[in-house]
Amino acid sequence: MTAIGQAAPDFTLEANENQTISLSSYRGKNVVLYFYPKDMTPGCTTEACDFRDYHPKFKQLDTVVLGISPDSVKSHDKFVAKHELPFPLLADPEHQVAEAYGVWVLKKMYGREYMGIERSTFVIDKQGNIAKAWTKVKVKGHVQEVLQFIEEELQA
Repeated sequence: MTAIGQAAPDFTLEANENQTISLSSYRGKNVVLYFYPKDMTPGCTTEACDFRDYHPKFKQLDTVVLGISPDSVKSHDKFVAKHELPFPLLADPEHQVAEAYGVWVLKKMYGREYMGIERSTFVIDKQGNIAKAWTKVKVKGHVQEVLQFIEEELQA
């Protein structure tokens, strides 16, 4: 698991619109890195649309938003198009990045156990260090909480 103040694990992943994205290329900007379980599901759609709706505000704060899930690039392309998402969605089908951030965990639903993404968000500062982490995220109000943290803690 990653810790506050520690260097954020770097990665390079394929993303929607035939992009290849490396975390290190965003040095000098704040980065909101959010992990979500699955494209097109109700909670994940709400979270993505909340990040979309607040995107201009994040941009004003020199902050990039990146979403990561195990879904394919093709799935991400459809999700981005359907909901007009203005930020990249990265494909982590082998869940290597999710594991590096400690969010690939044993989950339980209806008595069944399986491995999957624990909805989590990390704020990475301009130096590439983890400034804040939220795990077991509840979608309602989360994006506003992330925005408030950046405004209060990283803009001082």
